[in-house]
Amino acid sequence: MDTVKSVKRGYGKVDEAEDLALKRKTAKRFIYMGLSVAVLVAIIIGSVVAVAVHSRSNNSPKPRPNSTPELTPAASLKTVCSVTRYPSSCISSISKFPASNTTDPEVLFKLSLKVVADELNSISDLPKKLAEGTNDERIKSALGVCGDLFDDAIDRVNATVSAMEVGDGKNILNSTKIDDLKTWLSAALTSHDTCLDALDELVQIKTDYANSTITQNLKSAMVNSGEYTSNSLAIVAKILSTLSDFGIPIHRRRLLNSADSFPHWVSPRARKLLQAKNLTPNVVVAADGSGDVKTVNEAVARVPEKGNTVFVIYVKAGTYVENVLLDKSKWNVLMYGDGKDKTIISGSRNWAKGTPTFQTATFATQGQGFMMRDIGIINTAGPEKHQAVAFRSGADLSVYYQCAFDGFQDTLYPHSNRQFYRNCDVTGTVDFIFGAATVVFQDCTIRPREPLKGQYITITAEGKKDQNQNSGTTIQRCTISPNGNVTAEVYLGRPWKEFSTTVIMQSVIGSFVNPAGWHRWDDKKEPPSTILYGEYKNSGPGSDVSNRVKWAGYKPVMSDAEAARFTVANFLRGGDWLPAMGVPFQQAL
Repeated sequence: MDTVKSVKRGYGKVDEAEDLALKRKTAKRFIYMGLSVAVLVAIIIGSVVAVAVHSRSNNSPKPRPNSTPELTPAASLKTVCSVTRYPSSCISSISKFPASNTTDPEVLFKLSLKVVADELNSISDLPKKLAEGTNDERIKSALGVCGDLFDDAIDRVNATVSAMEVGDGKNILNSTKIDDLKTWLSAALTSHDTCLDALDELVQIKTDYANSTITQNLKSAMVNSGEYTSNSLAIVAKILSTLSDFGIPIHRRRLLNSADSFPHWVSPRARKLLQAKNLTPNVVVAADGSGDVKTVNEAVARVPEKGNTVFVIYVKAGTYVENVLLDKSKWNVLMYGDGKDKTIISGSRNWAKGTPTFQTATFATQGQGFMMRDIGIINTAGPEKHQAVAFRSGADLSVYYQCAFDGFQDTLYPHSNRQFYRNCDVTGTVDFIFGAATVVFQDCTIRPREPLKGQYITITAEGKKDQNQNSGTTIQRCTISPNGNVTAEVYLGRPWKEFSTTVIMQSVIGSFVNPAGWHRWDDKKEPPSTILYGEYKNSGPGSDVSNRVKWAGYKPVMSDAEAARFTVANFLRGGDWLPAMGVPFQQAL
Protein backbone atom coordinates (compact mmCIF):
# COMPACT_ATOMS: atom_id res chain seq x y z
CA MET A 1 0.00 0.00 0.00
CA ASP A 2 1.43 3.39 -0.95
CA THR A 3 1.96 5.90 1.82
CA VAL A 4 2.05 9.65 1.69
CA LYS A 5 5.80 9.37 1.21
CA SER A 6 5.43 7.80 -2.19
CA VAL A 7 2.14 8.73 -3.78
CA LYS A 8 3.47 12.00 -5.20
CA ARG A 9 7.00 11.15 -6.19
CA GLY A 10 6.49 12.68 -9.60
CA TYR A 11 5.66 16.07 -8.18
CA GLY A 12 9.05 17.73 -8.20
CA LYS A 13 10.94 16.90 -5.03
CA VAL A 14 14.01 19.00 -4.42
CA ASP A 15 17.17 17.06 -5.23
CA GLU A 16 19.88 17.39 -2.54
CA ALA A 17 22.69 18.19 -4.97
CA GLU A 18 20.47 20.67 -6.79
CA ASP A 19 19.52 22.25 -3.48
CA LEU A 20 23.17 22.75 -2.48
CA ALA A 21 24.03 24.16 -5.89
CA LEU A 22 21.00 26.43 -5.76
CA LYS A 23 22.02 27.80 -2.36
CA ARG A 24 25.55 28.57 -3.53
CA LYS A 25 24.35 30.09 -6.79
CA THR A 26 21.64 32.09 -5.02
CA ALA A 27 24.08 33.49 -2.43
CA LYS A 28 26.46 34.69 -5.13
CA ARG A 29 23.65 36.08 -7.24
CA PHE A 30 22.10 37.98 -4.34
CA ILE A 31 25.42 39.76 -3.79
CA TYR A 32 25.72 40.53 -7.47
CA MET A 33 22.07 41.52 -7.75
CA GLY A 34 22.41 43.89 -4.83
CA LEU A 35 25.29 45.67 -6.48
CA SER A 36 23.61 45.59 -9.89
CA VAL A 37 20.33 47.00 -8.67
CA ALA A 38 22.19 49.70 -6.76
CA VAL A 39 23.94 50.61 -9.98
CA LEU A 40 20.62 50.42 -11.79
CA VAL A 41 18.95 52.81 -9.39
CA ALA A 42 21.86 55.23 -9.39
CA ILE A 43 22.53 55.13 -13.13
CA ILE A 44 19.41 53.99 -14.96
CA ILE A 45 17.06 56.20 -13.02
CA GLY A 46 19.44 59.10 -13.42
CA SER A 47 20.05 58.59 -17.11
CA VAL A 48 18.14 55.72 -18.73
CA VAL A 49 14.72 56.77 -17.54
CA ALA A 50 15.46 60.37 -18.37
CA VAL A 51 16.56 59.43 -21.86
CA ALA A 52 13.58 57.14 -22.37
CA VAL A 53 11.10 59.75 -21.21
CA HIS A 54 12.65 62.50 -23.34
CA SER A 55 12.89 60.25 -26.37
CA ARG A 56 9.17 59.54 -26.21
CA SER A 57 8.32 63.23 -26.14
CA ASN A 58 8.66 65.78 -28.86
CA ASN A 59 11.11 67.77 -26.77
CA SER A 60 14.83 67.53 -27.34
CA PRO A 61 16.69 65.48 -24.75
CA LYS A 62 18.16 67.55 -21.99
CA PRO A 63 21.82 67.03 -21.27
CA ARG A 64 22.55 64.71 -18.37
CA PRO A 65 24.24 66.17 -15.33
CA ASN A 66 27.99 65.67 -15.36
CA SER A 67 27.70 63.69 -12.15
CA THR A 68 25.54 61.01 -13.77
CA PRO A 69 27.62 58.15 -15.24
CA GLU A 70 27.03 57.09 -18.82
CA LEU A 71 25.41 53.72 -19.35
CA THR A 72 25.98 51.96 -22.65
CA PRO A 73 23.39 49.62 -24.22
CA ALA A 74 25.63 46.63 -23.51
CA ALA A 75 26.04 47.62 -19.87
CA SER A 76 22.32 48.27 -19.56
CA LEU A 77 21.44 44.82 -20.93
CA LYS A 78 23.99 43.19 -18.66
CA THR A 79 22.60 45.03 -15.64
CA VAL A 80 19.01 44.17 -16.49
CA CYS A 81 19.88 40.51 -17.05
CA SER A 82 21.93 40.33 -13.85
CA VAL A 83 18.73 40.12 -11.79
CA THR A 84 17.56 36.97 -13.59
CA ARG A 85 18.24 33.36 -12.67
CA TYR A 86 19.68 32.77 -16.14
CA PRO A 87 21.68 35.87 -17.06
CA SER A 88 23.60 34.23 -19.91
CA SER A 89 20.47 33.12 -21.76
CA CYS A 90 18.91 36.52 -21.03
CA ILE A 91 21.77 38.41 -22.68
CA SER A 92 22.18 36.06 -25.64
CA SER A 93 18.46 35.86 -26.46
CA ILE A 94 17.76 39.61 -26.25
CA SER A 95 20.97 40.85 -27.86
CA LYS A 96 20.11 39.18 -31.18
CA PHE A 97 17.50 41.88 -31.81
CA PRO A 98 18.71 45.20 -33.30
CA ALA A 99 16.32 47.01 -30.95
CA SER A 100 18.42 45.82 -28.02
CA ASN A 101 20.84 48.64 -28.79
CA THR A 102 19.14 50.75 -26.12
CA THR A 103 19.50 51.77 -22.50
CA ASP A 104 15.75 51.70 -21.87
CA PRO A 105 14.86 48.78 -19.54
CA GLU A 106 11.26 48.82 -20.70
CA VAL A 107 12.33 48.17 -24.29
CA LEU A 108 14.56 45.34 -23.08
CA PHE A 109 11.63 43.87 -21.16
CA LYS A 110 9.46 43.97 -24.28
CA LEU A 111 12.19 42.19 -26.21
CA SER A 112 12.38 39.54 -23.49
CA LEU A 113 8.64 38.95 -23.98
CA LYS A 114 9.16 38.50 -27.70
CA VAL A 115 11.84 35.93 -26.92
CA VAL A 116 9.39 34.00 -24.71
CA ALA A 117 6.54 34.18 -27.22
CA ASP A 118 8.75 33.04 -30.09
CA GLU A 119 10.12 30.12 -28.13
CA LEU A 120 6.73 28.95 -26.85
CA ASN A 121 5.25 29.14 -30.31
CA SER A 122 8.16 27.13 -31.70
CA ILE A 123 7.43 24.19 -29.37
CA SER A 124 3.64 24.51 -29.08
CA ASP A 125 2.97 21.67 -31.56
CA LEU A 126 5.65 19.37 -30.19
CA PRO A 127 3.46 17.50 -27.64
CA LYS A 128 0.98 16.61 -30.39
CA LYS A 129 3.75 15.47 -32.75
CA LEU A 130 5.40 13.38 -30.03
CA ALA A 131 2.05 11.78 -29.14
CA GLU A 132 1.80 10.48 -32.69
CA GLY A 133 4.92 8.42 -32.03
CA THR A 134 3.52 6.33 -29.18
CA ASN A 135 0.55 4.06 -28.53
CA ASP A 136 0.87 4.36 -24.76
CA GLU A 137 -2.19 6.10 -23.39
CA ARG A 138 -0.41 7.29 -20.25
CA ILE A 139 2.22 9.12 -22.27
CA LYS A 140 -0.41 10.45 -24.67
CA SER A 141 -2.39 11.85 -21.73
CA ALA A 142 0.67 13.53 -20.21
CA LEU A 143 1.56 15.05 -23.58
CA GLY A 144 -2.03 16.24 -23.93
CA VAL A 145 -1.69 18.08 -20.61
CA CYS A 146 1.51 19.71 -21.87
CA GLY A 147 -0.16 20.80 -25.10
CA ASP A 148 -2.98 22.49 -23.19
CA LEU A 149 -0.55 24.14 -20.80
CA PHE A 150 1.66 25.46 -23.59
CA ASP A 151 -1.43 27.03 -25.08
CA ASP A 152 -2.30 28.60 -21.74
CA ALA A 153 1.24 29.90 -21.25
CA ILE A 154 1.16 31.52 -24.70
CA ASP A 155 -2.11 33.21 -23.75
CA ARG A 156 -0.58 34.61 -20.56
CA VAL A 157 2.46 35.94 -22.40
CA ASN A 158 0.24 37.49 -25.08
CA ALA A 159 -1.80 39.17 -22.34
CA THR A 160 1.44 40.58 -20.94
CA VAL A 161 2.47 41.90 -24.34
CA SER A 162 -0.96 43.50 -24.83
CA ALA A 163 -0.77 45.13 -21.40
CA MET A 164 2.45 46.85 -22.42
CA GLU A 165 0.59 48.66 -25.17
CA VAL A 166 -1.09 51.17 -22.90
CA GLY A 167 -1.62 53.74 -25.65
CA ASP A 168 -1.56 57.52 -25.66
CA GLY A 169 2.21 57.50 -25.32
CA LYS A 170 1.96 56.49 -21.68
CA ASN A 171 4.78 54.59 -20.05
CA ILE A 172 3.79 51.22 -18.62
CA LEU A 173 5.39 52.32 -15.36
CA ASN A 174 2.68 54.95 -15.03
CA SER A 175 -0.10 52.38 -15.36
CA THR A 176 -1.59 49.93 -12.89
CA LYS A 177 -0.35 46.90 -14.77
CA ILE A 178 2.82 45.90 -12.92
CA ASP A 179 0.95 43.40 -10.73
CA ASP A 180 -0.86 42.01 -13.75
CA LEU A 181 2.44 41.44 -15.52
CA LYS A 182 3.88 39.61 -12.52
CA THR A 183 0.76 37.47 -12.20
CA TRP A 184 0.51 36.46 -15.84
CA LEU A 185 4.19 35.64 -16.20
CA SER A 186 4.05 33.71 -12.93
CA ALA A 187 1.11 31.76 -14.34
CA ALA A 188 2.96 31.10 -17.59
CA LEU A 189 5.87 29.72 -15.61
CA THR A 190 3.50 27.59 -13.51
CA SER A 191 1.97 26.13 -16.68
CA HIS A 192 5.47 25.26 -17.88
CA ASP A 193 6.28 23.56 -14.57
CA THR A 194 2.95 21.71 -14.49
CA CYS A 195 3.81 20.10 -17.82
CA LEU A 196 7.02 18.84 -16.26
CA ASP A 197 5.00 17.58 -13.28
CA ALA A 198 2.76 15.60 -15.64
CA LEU A 199 5.80 14.03 -17.28
CA ASP A 200 7.37 13.27 -13.90
CA GLU A 201 4.19 11.54 -12.76
CA LEU A 202 5.03 8.80 -15.23
CA VAL A 203 7.81 7.74 -12.85
CA GLN A 204 5.10 6.45 -10.54
CA ILE A 205 3.97 3.90 -13.12
CA LYS A 206 7.09 2.64 -14.86
CA THR A 207 10.59 4.01 -14.37
CA ASP A 208 11.44 3.70 -18.03
CA TYR A 209 8.66 6.15 -18.92
CA ALA A 210 10.56 8.94 -17.25
CA ASN A 211 13.62 8.14 -19.36
CA SER A 212 11.79 7.47 -22.60
CA THR A 213 12.94 9.26 -25.74
CA ILE A 214 9.58 10.96 -26.04
CA THR A 215 9.48 12.54 -22.59
CA GLN A 216 13.16 13.42 -22.63
CA ASN A 217 12.81 15.08 -26.02
CA LEU A 218 10.03 17.28 -24.70
CA LYS A 219 11.89 18.15 -21.52
CA SER A 220 14.96 19.12 -23.53
CA ALA A 221 12.87 21.27 -25.85
CA MET A 222 11.36 23.08 -22.87
CA VAL A 223 14.61 24.25 -21.29
CA ASN A 224 14.82 27.53 -23.20
CA SER A 225 11.14 28.44 -22.78
CA GLY A 226 11.41 27.91 -19.03
CA GLU A 227 14.52 30.06 -18.72
CA TYR A 228 13.18 32.81 -20.96
CA THR A 229 9.89 33.02 -19.04
CA SER A 230 11.78 33.18 -15.76
CA ASN A 231 13.98 35.95 -17.19
CA SER A 232 11.01 38.10 -18.21
CA LEU A 233 9.41 37.59 -14.82
CA ALA A 234 12.61 38.62 -13.05
CA ILE A 235 12.92 41.77 -15.15
CA VAL A 236 9.40 42.95 -14.34
CA ALA A 237 9.71 41.93 -10.68
CA LYS A 238 13.16 43.39 -10.07
CA ILE A 239 13.69 46.13 -12.65
CA LEU A 240 10.34 47.65 -13.60
CA SER A 241 9.07 47.39 -10.03
CA THR A 242 12.28 48.95 -8.73
CA LEU A 243 12.02 51.83 -11.16
CA SER A 244 8.40 52.34 -10.20
CA ASP A 245 9.43 52.60 -6.56
CA PHE A 246 11.97 55.32 -7.31
CA GLY A 247 10.12 58.31 -8.59
CA ILE A 248 8.03 56.78 -11.36
CA PRO A 249 4.42 57.22 -10.21
CA ILE A 250 2.38 54.06 -10.05
CA HIS A 251 -1.16 53.70 -8.83
CA ARG A 252 -0.88 53.19 -5.09
CA ARG A 253 -3.49 50.94 -3.60
CA ARG A 254 -5.21 52.27 -0.55
CA LEU A 255 -6.31 50.00 2.23
CA LEU A 256 -10.04 49.94 2.86
CA ASN A 257 -11.24 50.29 6.41
CA SER A 258 -14.45 48.35 6.03
CA ALA A 259 -14.18 44.64 6.82
CA ASP A 260 -17.09 43.73 4.58
CA SER A 261 -16.25 45.72 1.45
CA PHE A 262 -14.43 44.04 -1.39
CA PRO A 263 -11.70 44.70 -3.94
CA HIS A 264 -13.06 45.32 -7.41
CA TRP A 265 -11.94 42.55 -9.74
CA VAL A 266 -15.01 42.81 -11.87
CA SER A 267 -17.83 45.33 -12.29
CA PRO A 268 -20.16 46.83 -9.69
CA ARG A 269 -22.91 44.65 -11.15
CA ALA A 270 -20.91 41.54 -10.26
CA ARG A 271 -20.78 42.69 -6.65
CA LYS A 272 -24.53 42.87 -6.47
CA LEU A 273 -24.88 39.51 -8.19
CA LEU A 274 -22.81 37.66 -5.64
CA GLN A 275 -24.91 38.96 -2.77
CA ALA A 276 -28.30 39.03 -4.47
CA LYS A 277 -31.00 36.66 -3.27
CA ASN A 278 -33.02 36.83 -6.46
CA LEU A 279 -31.08 36.74 -9.70
CA THR A 280 -32.17 36.55 -13.29
CA PRO A 281 -29.89 33.87 -14.76
CA ASN A 282 -28.97 33.56 -18.41
CA VAL A 283 -29.28 29.78 -18.12
CA VAL A 284 -31.01 27.55 -15.57
CA VAL A 285 -29.73 24.01 -15.03
CA ALA A 286 -32.15 21.45 -13.58
CA ALA A 287 -31.73 17.69 -13.73
CA ASP A 288 -35.50 17.22 -13.57
CA GLY A 289 -36.08 19.17 -16.76
CA SER A 290 -37.59 22.23 -15.10
CA GLY A 291 -34.78 24.50 -16.35
CA ASP A 292 -33.34 25.46 -19.70
CA VAL A 293 -30.90 22.54 -19.73
CA LYS A 294 -30.34 19.35 -17.72
CA THR A 295 -26.55 19.40 -17.34
CA VAL A 296 -23.96 21.94 -16.26
CA ASN A 297 -21.94 21.29 -19.42
CA GLU A 298 -24.91 22.29 -21.58
CA ALA A 299 -25.06 25.60 -19.73
CA VAL A 300 -21.32 26.15 -20.12
CA ALA A 301 -21.65 25.60 -23.86
CA ARG A 302 -23.94 28.66 -24.01
CA VAL A 303 -21.37 31.01 -22.46
CA PRO A 304 -20.10 33.47 -25.08
CA GLU A 305 -16.36 33.71 -25.70
CA LYS A 306 -14.53 36.43 -23.79
CA GLY A 307 -17.70 38.18 -22.73
CA ASN A 308 -17.29 41.53 -21.00
CA THR A 309 -20.57 41.29 -19.09
CA VAL A 310 -21.37 38.75 -16.39
CA PHE A 311 -23.02 35.56 -17.68
CA VAL A 312 -25.11 33.99 -14.91
CA ILE A 313 -25.70 30.24 -14.60
CA TYR A 314 -28.10 28.97 -11.93
CA VAL A 315 -27.73 25.29 -11.03
CA LYS A 316 -30.77 24.02 -9.12
CA ALA A 317 -30.50 21.65 -6.19
CA GLY A 318 -29.48 18.14 -7.15
CA THR A 319 -26.44 16.00 -7.82
CA TYR A 320 -24.92 16.40 -11.27
CA VAL A 321 -22.53 13.59 -12.15
CA GLU A 322 -20.29 15.12 -14.80
CA ASN A 323 -16.87 16.63 -15.35
CA VAL A 324 -17.07 20.32 -16.16
CA LEU A 325 -14.50 22.55 -17.87
CA LEU A 326 -14.79 26.28 -18.38
CA ASP A 327 -11.89 26.94 -20.71
CA LYS A 328 -9.86 30.14 -20.97
CA SER A 329 -12.35 31.70 -23.41
CA LYS A 330 -15.16 31.68 -20.83
CA TRP A 331 -14.82 35.06 -19.13
CA ASN A 332 -16.89 36.67 -16.37
CA VAL A 333 -19.11 33.72 -15.50
CA LEU A 334 -21.09 33.61 -12.25
CA MET A 335 -22.33 30.13 -11.36
CA TYR A 336 -24.50 29.72 -8.29
CA GLY A 337 -26.58 26.99 -6.69
CA ASP A 338 -29.03 26.42 -3.88
CA GLY A 339 -26.37 25.71 -1.26
CA LYS A 340 -23.07 23.87 -0.97
CA ASP A 341 -24.85 20.80 0.42
CA LYS A 342 -27.76 20.96 -2.03
CA THR A 343 -26.28 21.69 -5.43
CA ILE A 344 -23.54 19.11 -5.95
CA ILE A 345 -21.32 18.48 -8.99
CA SER A 346 -19.71 15.07 -8.66
CA GLY A 347 -16.99 13.18 -10.51
CA SER A 348 -14.53 10.36 -9.90
CA ARG A 349 -11.57 10.79 -12.28
CA ASN A 350 -8.31 9.79 -10.65
CA TRP A 351 -4.64 9.14 -11.22
CA ALA A 352 -4.86 5.41 -10.47
CA LYS A 353 -7.12 4.89 -13.48
CA GLY A 354 -4.64 6.55 -15.82
CA THR A 355 -5.62 10.22 -15.75
CA PRO A 356 -2.88 12.81 -15.09
CA THR A 357 -3.54 14.74 -11.88
CA PHE A 358 -4.16 17.94 -13.81
CA GLN A 359 -7.04 16.32 -15.71
CA THR A 360 -8.72 14.56 -12.77
CA ALA A 361 -10.72 17.62 -11.69
CA THR A 362 -14.46 17.21 -11.38
CA PHE A 363 -14.73 20.92 -12.15
CA ALA A 364 -12.02 23.05 -13.78
CA THR A 365 -12.12 26.72 -14.71
CA GLN A 366 -9.59 28.88 -16.54
CA GLY A 367 -11.43 31.96 -17.81
CA GLN A 368 -10.82 35.24 -15.99
CA GLY A 369 -13.35 36.74 -13.62
CA PHE A 370 -15.02 33.45 -12.68
CA MET A 371 -17.31 33.47 -9.63
CA MET A 372 -18.95 30.55 -7.85
CA ARG A 373 -21.44 30.65 -5.01
CA ASP A 374 -23.38 28.05 -2.99
CA ILE A 375 -22.17 24.95 -4.83
CA GLY A 376 -20.44 21.78 -3.66
CA ILE A 377 -17.80 20.04 -5.80
CA ILE A 378 -16.87 16.42 -5.04
CA ASN A 379 -14.41 13.83 -6.27
CA THR A 380 -15.68 10.45 -5.11
CA ALA A 381 -12.68 8.36 -6.21
CA GLY A 382 -11.68 7.67 -2.60
CA PRO A 383 -8.27 7.44 -0.92
CA GLU A 384 -7.16 4.28 -2.76
CA LYS A 385 -7.09 6.11 -6.08
CA HIS A 386 -4.55 8.68 -4.83
CA GLN A 387 -4.52 11.97 -6.79
CA ALA A 388 -8.14 12.90 -7.50
CA VAL A 389 -8.92 16.61 -7.78
CA ALA A 390 -12.39 17.94 -6.99
CA PHE A 391 -11.81 21.52 -8.18
CA ARG A 392 -9.04 23.12 -10.21
CA SER A 393 -8.81 26.82 -10.96
CA GLY A 394 -6.46 28.81 -13.15
CA ALA A 395 -8.98 31.63 -13.44
CA ASP A 396 -7.46 35.04 -12.77
CA LEU A 397 -9.40 37.38 -10.48
CA SER A 398 -11.76 34.61 -9.38
CA VAL A 399 -13.90 34.35 -6.24
CA TYR A 400 -15.47 31.36 -4.46
CA TYR A 401 -18.11 32.09 -1.84
CA GLN A 402 -19.95 29.63 0.40
CA CYS A 403 -18.76 26.64 -1.61
CA ALA A 404 -17.55 23.18 -0.57
CA PHE A 405 -14.74 21.13 -2.05
CA ASP A 406 -14.69 17.49 -1.00
CA GLY A 407 -12.21 14.73 -1.75
CA PHE A 408 -9.19 12.92 -0.40
CA GLN A 409 -5.74 13.45 -1.97
CA ASP A 410 -5.38 16.72 -3.94
CA THR A 411 -8.94 17.94 -3.34
CA LEU A 412 -8.48 21.61 -4.23
CA TYR A 413 -6.03 22.78 -6.88
CA PRO A 414 -5.61 26.59 -7.03
CA HIS A 415 -3.29 26.17 -9.98
CA SER A 416 -2.33 29.74 -10.91
CA ASN A 417 -3.33 33.44 -10.99
CA ARG A 418 -5.23 35.41 -8.31
CA GLN A 419 -7.98 33.67 -6.35
CA PHE A 420 -10.06 34.34 -3.24
CA TYR A 421 -12.07 31.81 -1.18
CA ARG A 422 -14.51 33.02 1.46
CA ASN A 423 -16.70 30.94 3.81
CA CYS A 424 -15.83 27.72 1.98
CA ASP A 425 -15.28 24.17 3.25
CA VAL A 426 -12.30 22.10 2.06
CA THR A 427 -12.06 18.42 3.00
CA GLY A 428 -9.23 16.00 2.21
CA THR A 429 -6.20 13.97 3.23
CA VAL A 430 -2.88 14.33 1.38
CA ASP A 431 -1.80 17.76 0.08
CA PHE A 432 -5.46 18.59 -0.25
CA ILE A 433 -4.86 22.29 -0.92
CA PHE A 434 -2.04 22.46 -3.46
CA GLY A 435 -0.90 24.54 -6.44
CA ALA A 436 0.87 27.79 -7.29
CA ALA A 437 -1.85 30.41 -7.33
CA THR A 438 -1.78 33.70 -5.46
CA VAL A 439 -4.61 32.68 -3.15
CA VAL A 440 -6.23 33.75 0.10
CA PHE A 441 -8.64 31.59 2.11
CA GLN A 442 -10.67 33.67 4.54
CA ASP A 443 -13.18 32.43 7.14
CA CYS A 444 -13.09 28.96 5.63
CA THR A 445 -13.32 25.57 7.35
CA ILE A 446 -10.36 23.29 6.60
CA ARG A 447 -11.31 19.68 7.38
CA PRO A 448 -8.71 16.89 7.36
CA ARG A 449 -10.25 13.42 7.13
CA GLU A 450 -8.92 9.93 7.82
CA PRO A 451 -6.52 8.81 5.05
CA LEU A 452 -5.31 5.35 4.03
CA LYS A 453 -3.64 3.29 6.72
CA GLY A 454 0.00 4.31 7.04
CA GLN A 455 -0.52 7.77 5.57
CA TYR A 456 -0.17 11.06 7.37
CA ILE A 457 -2.23 14.11 6.47
CA THR A 458 -0.78 17.27 4.95
CA ILE A 459 -3.20 20.13 4.45
CA THR A 460 -1.17 22.29 2.04
CA ALA A 461 1.50 21.74 -0.63
CA GLU A 462 2.32 25.06 -2.26
CA GLY A 463 4.22 24.83 -5.55
CA LYS A 464 6.19 28.04 -6.09
CA LYS A 465 9.30 27.15 -8.11
CA ASP A 466 10.78 30.53 -9.00
CA GLN A 467 11.75 33.21 -6.48
CA ASN A 468 10.10 35.94 -8.55
CA GLN A 469 6.68 34.34 -8.83
CA ASN A 470 4.14 36.33 -6.83
CA SER A 471 2.31 33.16 -5.78
CA GLY A 472 1.66 31.65 -2.37
CA THR A 473 -1.10 30.44 -0.04
CA THR A 474 -2.64 32.48 2.77
CA ILE A 475 -5.06 30.89 5.25
CA GLN A 476 -6.58 33.68 7.34
CA ARG A 477 -9.25 33.53 10.06
CA CYS A 478 -10.05 29.95 9.16
CA THR A 479 -10.92 26.98 11.36
CA ILE A 480 -8.88 23.80 11.04
CA SER A 481 -10.91 20.96 12.53
CA PRO A 482 -11.26 17.22 11.81
CA ASN A 483 -13.91 15.76 9.55
CA GLY A 484 -14.96 12.73 11.59
CA ASN A 485 -12.58 10.57 13.59
CA VAL A 486 -8.99 11.27 12.51
CA THR A 487 -6.29 9.03 14.00
CA ALA A 488 -3.50 9.76 11.51
CA GLU A 489 -0.87 12.41 12.12
CA VAL A 490 -1.94 15.80 10.75
CA TYR A 491 0.38 18.54 9.50
CA LEU A 492 -0.39 22.03 8.27
CA GLY A 493 1.54 21.36 5.08
CA ARG A 494 4.79 20.47 3.38
CA PRO A 495 6.92 22.45 0.93
CA TRP A 496 6.39 21.03 -2.55
CA LYS A 497 8.98 23.09 -4.42
CA GLU A 498 12.05 25.26 -3.91
CA PHE A 499 10.27 28.53 -3.10
CA SER A 500 7.04 27.22 -1.56
CA THR A 501 5.21 29.97 0.33
CA THR A 502 2.45 29.37 2.88
CA VAL A 503 1.20 31.49 5.78
CA ILE A 504 -1.46 30.59 8.32
CA MET A 505 -2.69 33.50 10.39
CA GLN A 506 -5.42 34.41 12.84
CA SER A 507 -6.87 30.92 12.47
CA VAL A 508 -8.16 28.38 14.98
CA ILE A 509 -6.06 25.21 14.92
CA GLY A 510 -7.39 22.06 16.57
CA SER A 511 -5.44 19.87 18.99
CA PHE A 512 -5.18 17.03 16.47
CA VAL A 513 -2.45 18.88 14.51
CA ASN A 514 1.02 17.48 15.23
CA PRO A 515 3.06 19.82 17.49
CA ALA A 516 5.79 20.00 14.81
CA GLY A 517 3.19 21.71 12.64
CA TRP A 518 4.84 21.05 9.29
CA HIS A 519 6.36 18.09 7.49
CA ARG A 520 9.27 17.74 5.08
CA TRP A 521 8.56 16.80 1.49
CA ASP A 522 11.53 14.46 1.58
CA ASP A 523 11.88 12.62 4.90
CA LYS A 524 15.66 12.47 4.54
CA LYS A 525 16.44 16.19 4.55
CA GLU A 526 15.08 19.57 5.49
CA PRO A 527 13.49 21.76 2.84
CA PRO A 528 15.66 24.41 1.17
CA SER A 529 16.15 27.70 2.98
CA THR A 530 14.45 29.45 0.05
CA ILE A 531 10.93 28.51 1.21
CA LEU A 532 8.78 30.97 3.17
CA TYR A 533 6.47 29.41 5.75
CA GLY A 534 4.99 31.22 8.71
CA GLU A 535 2.33 31.53 11.38
CA TYR A 536 0.77 34.63 12.87
CA LYS A 537 -1.49 35.00 15.91
CA ASN A 538 -3.30 31.69 15.55
CA SER A 539 -5.36 30.28 18.39
CA GLY A 540 -6.63 26.92 19.59
CA PRO A 541 -4.73 24.02 21.19
CA GLY A 542 -2.89 23.22 17.96
CA SER A 543 -1.47 26.73 17.58
CA ASP A 544 1.35 26.32 20.12
CA VAL A 545 4.59 26.91 18.17
CA SER A 546 7.05 25.91 20.92
CA ASN A 547 7.69 22.50 19.33
CA ARG A 548 7.42 23.51 15.70
CA VAL A 549 10.00 22.60 13.04
CA LYS A 550 13.29 24.52 13.04
CA TRP A 551 13.60 25.10 9.28
CA ALA A 552 15.61 28.05 8.03
CA GLY A 553 12.69 29.18 5.88
CA TYR A 554 10.03 28.91 8.61
CA LYS A 555 8.89 31.74 10.91
CA PRO A 556 6.89 30.42 13.88
CA VAL A 557 6.06 33.95 15.03
CA MET A 558 5.68 36.44 12.20
CA SER A 559 5.72 40.15 12.90
CA ASP A 560 2.79 42.39 12.01
CA ALA A 561 4.70 43.72 9.02
CA GLU A 562 5.63 40.23 7.80
CA ALA A 563 2.06 38.96 8.10
CA ALA A 564 0.62 42.08 6.45
CA ARG A 565 2.35 41.11 3.20
CA PHE A 566 -0.06 38.17 2.93
CA THR A 567 -3.35 39.97 3.52
CA VAL A 568 -5.96 40.54 0.84
CA ALA A 569 -4.90 44.17 0.49
CA ASN A 570 -1.25 43.41 -0.18
CA PHE A 571 -1.11 39.85 -1.47
CA LEU A 572 -4.16 39.96 -3.74
CA ARG A 573 -4.12 43.72 -4.18
CA GLY A 574 -7.66 43.45 -2.85
CA GLY A 575 -8.31 47.17 -2.99
CA ASP A 576 -8.29 46.88 -6.76
CA TRP A 577 -10.77 44.15 -7.54
CA LEU A 578 -12.54 42.41 -4.68
CA PRO A 579 -15.05 45.11 -3.72
CA ALA A 580 -16.78 44.75 -7.05
CA MET A 581 -17.25 41.03 -6.45
CA GLY A 582 -19.67 41.65 -3.60
CA VAL A 583 -18.24 38.99 -1.29
CA PRO A 584 -17.51 40.07 2.29
CA PHE A 585 -13.80 40.10 3.09
CA GLN A 586 -11.20 41.59 5.37
CA GLN A 587 -8.52 43.73 3.73
CA ALA A 588 -5.85 43.76 6.41
CA LEU A 589 -4.95 42.16 9.73
